[in-house]
Amino acid sequence: MLNTVIYPSQQPTDNPPLLIVHGLFGSARNWGVMARRLSDVRTVLAVDMRNHGSSFWSDAHSYEAMADDLAKVIAAHGGQADVVGHSMGGKAAMVLALAHGAAIRRLLVGDIAPVAYQHDQSPNIKAMKSLNLSAIRNRAEADAALAQSLADESLRAFLLQSLDFKTTPISWRINLEALEASMPGIVGWPDISGQFEGPVLFLSGGASHYVQTESRLKIRAYFPKARFAKIPNVGHWLHAENPRAFEETLRLFLGSAQD
Repeated sequence: MLNTVIYPSQQPTDNPPLLIVHGLFGSARNWGVMARRLSDVRTVLAVDMRNHGSSFWSDAHSYEAMADDLAKVIAAHGGQADVVGHSMGGKAAMVLALAHGAAIRRLLVGDIAPVAYQHDQSPNIKAMKSLNLSAIRNRAEADAALAQSLADESLRAFLLQSLDFKTTPISWRINLEALEASMPGIVGWPDISGQFEGPVLFLSGGASHYVQTESRLKIRAYFPKARFAKIPNVGHWLHAENPRAFEETLRLFLGSAQD
């Protein structure tokens, strides 16, 4: 079972739980502030995906395997949930909806489409693997070492959240070897059929290019009730760049009576 951080509802509620599914190199802790806020009216479940955070490591990192992991979490928490997934987590959530449709009431997909992308994250994995962890004593030293390969300060800060400074030597909470080997599948899209008939919102960053207009035909083939929205002036990390707008949009979507 995936490591799951549970934020109990702060009041009695008939709402199903909300399952938050992070993206590549992320973890449940990245969503902690938003999860706490959203737990005012429902229980929120934030998971560490396989090969991330405190969840188990596996050589298998396919979207089908990730979807099965998520289905088990939902089954353990009542059998149905609303789901929000970002990037890799959005793809896993889409496969979950197509393979285990009864487990999802509503689905919000954050800045990703059911298509294969040309870019990959292998350079970031190479940069992380290049660190001599036995010589690093603290976060500042880790950041300085990572800066030799990655100039983007915000990206470094995000990646360094997955360094475990409590181990000796310091270690990554990410299974870098498995993710590197699985990268073609992570940036790709599985050969999967079917439809999910429930409400789906594809929420994109206004400055992001991950969800193109030409992808909408394929999206609607899988998700006939798909709707589309954008948060202006943010990129791929829309929930981090404008968390209040992301939260407001998510709340409106989950509370909407219109399918």
